[in-house]
Amino acid sequence: MFINIYNTLLRILYPLVITPYIQHRKTIGKEDISRFHERLGRPQQERPEGKLIWFHGASVGESISMLPLIKRLLEIYPDIRVMVTTGTRTSADVMAKRLPERAFHQYLPIDNPSFTARFLDHWKPDLILWFESDFWPAMLSGIKHRNIPLILVNGRISDKSFKRWQKFVFISRELLSCFTLCLGQSEEDARRLHILGARTSLCLGNLKYAGLPIPVDENEKNKIISLINGRPVWLASSTHHNEEEQIGNHIREIQQAVPGVLTIIVPRHPHRGPEIKETLDTLGLKTGLRSAKDEITPDTEVYIADTIGELGIWYNIAPVVFVGGSLIPHGGQNFMEPSRMRDAVIVGPHMHNFTDAINRAKKADAVIQVKDAAELRDSVIRLLGDSDFLETRRRLACNWAEAENRVLDGILEKVKGYIKA
Repeated sequence: MFINIYNTLLRILYPLVITPYIQHRKTIGKEDISRFHERLGRPQQERPEGKLIWFHGASVGESISMLPLIKRLLEIYPDIRVMVTTGTRTSADVMAKRLPERAFHQYLPIDNPSFTARFLDHWKPDLILWFESDFWPAMLSGIKHRNIPLILVNGRISDKSFKRWQKFVFISRELLSCFTLCLGQSEEDARRLHILGARTSLCLGNLKYAGLPIPVDENEKNKIISLINGRPVWLASSTHHNEEEQIGNHIREIQQAVPGVLTIIVPRHPHRGPEIKETLDTLGLKTGLRSAKDEITPDTEVYIADTIGELGIWYNIAPVVFVGGSLIPHGGQNFMEPSRMRDAVIVGPHMHNFTDAINRAKKADAVIQVKDAAELRDSVIRLLGDSDFLETRRRLACNWAEAENRVLDGILEKVKGYIKA
């Protein structure tokens, strides 16, 4: 009932409300104009022959978490093809660089019954793996109508979302009925999915624990290492607004304890690079901006790496990594990636986006969690000043990440059951 009402209203409101909104997104650069036809369900690429498995994820993080499963499936089934859809330009850029052979990217169509029908009729996927907690009614109902197996992978229902959905269980039940199987990130997520109406829900672990190593451009890495010229270095990655200023306020103290130290900052949103530079320049720090092609010099105190697709270089170079989104109440960012790259990992107090993961990592002594920027400063100083302590923390982080990698096997076995010979 809800989905029928939704689809009817969408057809009525699209020209009046949604079209102006989409036009605004085009104007501010949030839509890829050259490929906007894909957003209307009009792909220009032909469907490949044979079986097609469709993976969908909204954000960069969700898209990256798919890669290990995509890689393994393509290895096991040499005749299948994989289509990955996302909704943002940034995720499309990342996928263009990281998708393996026999996999390709498309934009998810706008959730309009006409667009989603054209999309599904063109691609005719044999199996769909949905890596997103946003449920698009027009698309989900179209999938259900065509009896295509649909699996929710790495499903997460936050406390806030769970409370909200409980007020509208009649809607969540209808939406979740479109899924053949729901795999929660944690046992609690699986339980919540069941309460909200999932036909079958269970937990096999968090696929983000099983990520592939981030690609590293070795030539570029070697150039940067040459410019750093043996200086001690640490990295603040995936930082958000206000975190850079908090860190900047303590850089002089880190420099006093660790002479010659270089701080590298990789913002979560690269377009913020100039803004971060202005903030740190105001604090009297000598900065370089990678997007402006600034090079690291002996005088550079903070290097702002505001580019896309180079995070692997910085994780590879810096032995100490602070993962942002955690000094502010954002909820944290993916701290498993630097753990896999054998970095000593520090996070702030706000890690509620990764409650299960952070608890497991802390139990294994694989991560250092600090209360504020002052404790972050102290941890950086200790790690860079004590090589034995640093080596221990790097080893513990890497060992934990490798142990958690086994979640991929369980999810892979479930997915294989839906791939018909």
